[in-house]
Order: sequence, then C-alpha cells, then structure tokens
Amino acid sequence: MISIRQRKGVKPTEVPEDYAAQEANVKLENKLPSGGTSRRLWKLLSFMVGGTIALCIGLLTSVYLATLHENDLWFSNIKEVEREISFRTECGLYYSYYKQMLQAPTLMQGFHGLIYDNKTESMRTINLLQRMNIYQEVFLSILYRVLPIQKYLEPVYFYIYTLFGLQAIYVTALYITSWLLSGTWLSGLLAAFWYVTNRIDTTRVEFTIPLRENWALPFFAIQIAAITYFLRPNLQPLSERLTLLAIFVSTFLFSLTWQFNQFMMLMQALVLFTLDSLDMLPAAKATWLYGIQMTGLLLVCILQFFNSMILGSLLISFNLSVLIARKLQKNLKTGSFLNRLGKLLLHLFAVLCLTLFLNNIIKKILNLKSDEHIFKFLKAKFGFGATRDFDANLYLCEEAFGLLPFNTFGRLSDTLLFYAYIFVLSITVMAALAVAFHNLSDSANQQSMGQMGKCTIILKPETAYNLIHTILFGFLALSTMRMKYLWTSHMCVFASFGLCSPEIWELLLKLIHLYNPKRFWPGMMDELSELREFYDPDTVELMNWINSNTPRKAVFAGSMQLLAGVKLCTGRTLTNHPHYEDNSLRERTKAVYQIYAKRSPEDVHALLRSFGADYVILEDSICYERRHQRGCRLRDLLDIANGHMMDGPGENDPDLKLAGHPRFCEEIKRNLPPYTAYFTRVFQNKTFHVYKLSRNK
Repeated sequence: MISIRQRKGVKPTEVPEDYAAQEANVKLENKLPSGGTSRRLWKLLSFMVGGTIALCIGLLTSVYLATLHENDLWFSNIKEVEREISFRTECGLYYSYYKQMLQAPTLMQGFHGLIYDNKTESMRTINLLQRMNIYQEVFLSILYRVLPIQKYLEPVYFYIYTLFGLQAIYVTALYITSWLLSGTWLSGLLAAFWYVTNRIDTTRVEFTIPLRENWALPFFAIQIAAITYFLRPNLQPLSERLTLLAIFVSTFLFSLTWQFNQFMMLMQALVLFTLDSLDMLPAAKATWLYGIQMTGLLLVCILQFFNSMILGSLLISFNLSVLIARKLQKNLKTGSFLNRLGKLLLHLFAVLCLTLFLNNIIKKILNLKSDEHIFKFLKAKFGFGATRDFDANLYLCEEAFGLLPFNTFGRLSDTLLFYAYIFVLSITVMAALAVAFHNLSDSANQQSMGQMGKCTIILKPETAYNLIHTILFGFLALSTMRMKYLWTSHMCVFASFGLCSPEIWELLLKLIHLYNPKRFWPGMMDELSELREFYDPDTVELMNWINSNTPRKAVFAGSMQLLAGVKLCTGRTLTNHPHYEDNSLRERTKAVYQIYAKRSPEDVHALLRSFGADYVILEDSICYERRHQRGCRLRDLLDIANGHMMDGPGENDPDLKLAGHPRFCEEIKRNLPPYTAYFTRVFQNKTFHVYKLSRNK
C-alpha cells in the first residue's frame, strides 16, 4: 500500500499499519533520490545568512562600545598616565599586571615577578596567580610580545580592543542562544538589538574595561549557548562530544577569569538540580554538566596553585552531594504524586545537609576562612541578623551590592524589553508548572524522556533550562544590583526567543485551550517544514511486473483503488474501477469483491471469468484489515451481505449463519488442489498476490 516516508534527517511520523510489512524494503531508501536537496540548500543559505548577521552584529556592537569609550574619554588624545588613571579602582590593579608583564625583561622574569610579588602588599610576598584571576593579563601580554604588532598598536589599545572584541563574542553567543531556542535567526537579531538598546543595563564594559566580569561573561554566554544545544534530544554522537568539549572549554575559561565563578555556577547547578528532580531534562546530561563544572573548577584550582577557596566552594560540595544522594536514594522518580513529592523533599533535605556537611569538613581540613566575609554579607543582607563585621558592612554599604533600583524596570520598559520578557516568562512558567505536575503525577508510567509527549503541554529541555536560569539569575539581580548584567543580557535572549518562537505561541493557546494546529500559523509552519517523500516499493514492483509479464490486453480484477493505478500505470483492462455512480458497476464490484468473502474457488472463478478477468490481485491490507473496527471491515460487509457470520469475537445477528467455505483470500495462499485447479500464483511480494485464472470451465 502507499505510504508517506519521512525524509532522512527529519523526525519520523506515524505511518499506516501495513507499512510494517514493508520493513524489508528499507534498504531501497538509499537507492531512491532523497528529494531534500532544495531543503538542504535552503537550510544552508539560512545558516549562512544568520551566521553572517550574527558576526556582523557582534562586530558592530564592539565598534559601537569602543566608539562610546572614545567619545566619552577622547582616549586617543589623552596622555598615557591619563589613560591608566581612567582604569579606576580594581580595574587599574588588574591592568597593572598586564603592564608589569610587558615591562619585564623576559617572560620568565615576568612570571617570577607575579608568583613572588612583593609590591602589591607591603612587607609580604604573595603569589598573584594564586590570589587573583589574572591569567588573562598574562596571556594577553605574551600575545602582544609575540605578535609583530608593536609598531602599529600601543599596548593599551591591544588590551582594550581585546575586551571590546570579546563583546562581539558575547553578543554573538546571545544571538546564537536565542536562535537555538526559537529556530530562527530573527530572534537572535532581536536579542542583539535589545542588548544594544538597553546597554546601560546590559553591560558597563565601556567604562570598566578590565573588570573581571567583562572577561568572563562572554565565555559564560558561550557556555549557555552550548548547554542549550546539548540539551536537545537525539544529538549525533559526534555533535554531542563536540558540544561537551565546547561546554568544558567555556566553563574553564569562565572560571579562570572571574573570582565569582563558583557562585554563578552554583546557581547553574541549582537549575540543573531543579530540572532533573522534575524530569524536565535527562539525568545523564545533568550528570555530565555537574562533572564538567567540577572538572573545570578543579583545573582552575591547579592553575591557581591549589587555591583553597576553590576547593572549599559550595559548588563542589553541592555537586558531590547531588551525585551521592542520587546513588543512595533508589526509585526516586517513581510512585504517586504525593509519594513522589515526599521523596523529592527528602532528597532536597538530604542534598542540603550533605552539602553543608561536606563543605564544613573541607573547610576545617584546609583551615579555610577566605570566603567568610561573603557569607557574613549574605547573612546580613537577607535579614538573618545585623552585623558589625567591617568586611560585610563594606559590601552592604556599596550601591552595587544593594537591591536593584526600581528605575531599572522603567528603562527596560522604554524599549519594550521588560513587557516582552514578562509575557514570555508568564507563559513558560505556567507551562513548566503544568509539565512538572504531569511528570510528578505520571512518574510511575514514565520510562523515558521520550514519553513526555503524552502530556498535552510540552516544554523542551533547553527551554526549561533557560527558563529556570533566567528566574534564578533574576532573583540574584533583584537582590544584588551588580549581578544584574547576568540577568538583563539573558532577558534579551529569553524575550526575543519567546516572541519569535512558534513554541511559545503554541503553549499560550494550549494553556487557554484554543490551540488548533490546522488554523494556527505555527502548525502551518510545522507542516511546511516537515518534508516527506512518496515511498511504496511494493506497488512499484507490482506495476513493473504487470508491464513486463502480462499481455497488453489482459484483464485485471481487484480492489477499485488499486485497479485505478493499474489502469494509469499499465494501461491494462479492468473489471471495475472507483467511479461508483453506475448501478451495474456497483453490482460488478460487489461480485469481484467476493475474493475477500467466504466463497468456494469455483464460485469466485466463475464470477471473475464472467467479467473476462485473466488475473486477480489480492491485497493483504484488505484481507487482514485492522484499520476499521469489527463490522466495518470490507470482509465483514461481504459476510453480512452473503448472510455469513463475521470473524472474531463479538456478536452476530441471529439470522447470520456459518459459511460453508473458508475465506477465499486466506485459503488460496495454501495452494490446495481445489484452488490450484482454477488459480495459479504468478507474482507475490509482501503486499500483493497475483493469480492467473485458468480458462477451464
């Protein structure tokens, strides 16, 4: 029978039941033209256009920020000392190590000066590479000394242009993340546009160039983009390995360039923990990401001469606790809703307790006190008692560590970013709650992530990840203004993705019970993007055989639908056809269809020969039909018309009687003498059986 086959590389769809009988012909797929050339060319063109725009937008953004920096300071015209003074507070400290490396007679002496520094803290020799995240200055100074650019570019310009160049990478990564989420690079363009138009709240690179976050956030954005891609289902092994490599490299560079890395990645680990607990992403992928976080952080620890603050970080303790608790608690994701909820609460409690226990043990072993001020600050900030601690109050009194000012939302609303963000956030939060409730309620029946499709509302793992990510980093930004740049940049990504994604509009209509793919444009887009191809090798084989092995004047009997194709493809004569408006034709069709009834071979032969048939084609899809329910199958209709009882379990009308003969289409395949006397099989495949009628009376 005719079926529609999914093209290569496209998600398969359901096919008729009789397609199962054609599985042996799958090998023919490689011999048939894919028909997807235009599709691949269009995708390649879209990728090239979108990628080119991403690079151009990134470069334009970096030029724009560099121009703002020049316009604000007239940097090209001021003296060198004025340029250095413009790097205020900690920015100047970091830049000084870049300058120190350049002024060292040799690279080895420069390294020695950083490892045994006695100028940063008087009367004390410290290892700057251990204490501070300044490997970027070391790398940049080496690059400047090696490259033949000293005659054309001053060291300070090489430094600031590198930072502005990283902004190009940053914007490109935001663009790609939005593109991956929505499926269209137009959302990436919108994300980049919002990032630039909300520059005051998305970046401060133009006036705090050497700040650690300006080095780190581009790599963090790359990591998010890579994780977004990694969480997609059905990745090819090579793609998955390359994506894991990208996640590891970006995580390592992010950790290496910012001292607050462990706290940002702790938030990220909480995102993974939440989604894993609610069955919204595969546990195996979450485990990979936990491992990459710890591996990247431990590698940074080694490069920073075993910095004890890294070893005592909450991130390492939390990730270890999650993995240990998962091993100890079996059958965590089974049971009824209340049972599952109780297990999750117990799991959460166990992870938190184990995290605090491991963290305290590590700190006692290492005698670690370097991060006490942070926890004192957090304790006082969130109202767990006033503090007189100088270090904590030093943070509390800084505006950057205060609450996010309310006027921030006014600026974000002026560009419509905040409104779009709230709209998309509301829809995805409701969808996430629905999916989470479904997963917890149906956990006993779920065997894989693939079965989540049973839920009416589906939230993709990559969408769920970015949703929880933006929520947690939103709370962080609201509580600490300095951290708003993590949130606002991702806000651009999330809002643009939602406005340009059919998934979000589909979720909205599903939530209000108005979704209908036949009238909704995302459904139309799905149909347009779902490319398939004709695939019916059995029928092709039948038609070729008829053309090659039967006389042109031969008469064929069979089903109306099939015989129409016989007429078209072979030009042979038919006993009946689908144009059913003639009464005599209807009677003839009923007589021909006795091949599927319980009739004797003599009767069937006589009927077919009365219409001049030389060949009869029997179809398994009709003889063993399962598509219709009992009473509507063609063989049932024939049995009732002939006064015979229907096959299978079920009631029959009292006037129906047992047939005196077995079903013709089944019995003829046994090649018994009563049948071979009248019919000779001349062709067969998995779907069709062709018999030649004898001319004996």
